[in-house]
Amino acid sequence: MTIEPPERRKIGNIASLFLDARLREGRGDRPAILTDSRTWSYAEIHALANRYGNLLAAAGADPEDRIMIALPDGPDYVGALFGTLKIGAVVVMVNPGLPAADIAALLDYTRARLVVTDAESAAPFREAARGSRVTRGVIEVDASDFTRRLAATSTELETFPSHPDDPAIWLFSGGTTGRPKAVIQTHRSFAFTTEKYGSGVLGYTDREITISVPKLYFGYATGSNLFFTFAAGGASVLFPEPVTAEILFEKIRRHRATVLVNVPTMIQKMVSHPRAASGDLATLRLATSAGEALPVELYDRWKATFGVELLDGLGTAEMWHIFISNRPGAVKPGTLGTVVPGFEIKACDEEGHEVSRGETGWLWVRGGARAIAYWQHQEKTEQAFRGEWYVSGDLIAIDEAGYVTYHGRGDEMLKVGGKWLAPQEVEGCLLQHPAVSEAAVVGLADANGLMKPVARVVARERREGLEEELKQFVMERLAPYKHPREITFVDSLPRTHLGKVDRGKLRRG
Repeated sequence: MTIEPPERRKIGNIASLFLDARLREGRGDRPAILTDSRTWSYAEIHALANRYGNLLAAAGADPEDRIMIALPDGPDYVGALFGTLKIGAVVVMVNPGLPAADIAALLDYTRARLVVTDAESAAPFREAARGSRVTRGVIEVDASDFTRRLAATSTELETFPSHPDDPAIWLFSGGTTGRPKAVIQTHRSFAFTTEKYGSGVLGYTDREITISVPKLYFGYATGSNLFFTFAAGGASVLFPEPVTAEILFEKIRRHRATVLVNVPTMIQKMVSHPRAASGDLATLRLATSAGEALPVELYDRWKATFGVELLDGLGTAEMWHIFISNRPGAVKPGTLGTVVPGFEIKACDEEGHEVSRGETGWLWVRGGARAIAYWQHQEKTEQAFRGEWYVSGDLIAIDEAGYVTYHGRGDEMLKVGGKWLAPQEVEGCLLQHPAVSEAAVVGLADANGLMKPVARVVARERREGLEEELKQFVMERLAPYKHPREITFVDSLPRTHLGKVDRGKLRRG
């Protein structure tokens, strides 16, 4: 019996779609990456990616090997990412600032063949690699010998003819407790969502200049501040330093950004910043929000302060990116918007039967960006991936017009006095109070073992009596059983590797 290889009439490698194609179109001289020091053209990034691909191959990387990229945002990150894809290898994107124990666990879990990092982050990666039976080495991009070797490496490289269903990038699920699960995503997924959401909903063009709050190792930013931008022939603003509201105001003005990829935490910081009223966001045509629910109150403050369209949406690593989104000119505050064309969603009960419009149920979604599986988590894969559908663990309601309201993660819902409570509802209420900068609500058992909501609040100014004032504030606006029984004031809220509030740590105190 002869087994025919997968059909490859058209190359499926996204490096060809997002990068090589710009040169084939004759747009190699157009700006691709903007930094404070210089502008990089598509031709320069293409040459850099080819150099990285050749260097990785020379170091022993083969097609389908995992390559861990742990770099700050900048041209080298993009070169290493596309270079990995161009040799048919698989990108594993991680935070370069991870603790040593987490790095060792990730190397053991992913079996990455090589690690690409920088001098500032290299030590714990080198230490972890020494204890690995698989990792062949750590490439330090800003070491003098590496810079010399890279410059001497060929800029010619034929892109590996990956099949659309080959793994391209491993993402990590955004749970709030426990170690993250690796989600195996294919070239097909990235191409699909780029067309359906990046082009179809956000309307990216070759005039786009994008800037992101999340760094590129977040799938949300990889899409909205790199793949969508490159597919359209636009330019990405990249910078290595931690993001602050002040830095955003300055870089949006300097680079004349048109799209801001944002998250609720930074939206809160921007509208509360002393420079908010004078912050120059005039070049922005829209901003997006994802990662956590966007309270109506925060949306209203953003619009009143900046007047820029703000599109809330929902995506998951398992579907790579956003598949429910508000639309420019058709935002319904307090909702996630409607399903992105090419995807289908439904709200279901525990048995998987679709509930009536307006009722709360579990989110089921299908479309061309569904992941293959969780790596080394067969039982969880079978629970989450059911035929064409992915069951996310999020609770939603879909109204008659198709707008989706988010009701939180199922594992975060609280049952108080026999009634369900969504922490996000209480958090949104607390944010309406002028003294509250950030808030998170979790459930803790009282002395009788009964579940009660408690709040952790970052206050703009602590004063005597504020705790009781906030409790009363919530009781006047929500059903009495929803008010937090205890409010603790903290300097900051703990966050996960993906920047979400770490509710597990809050529950543990």
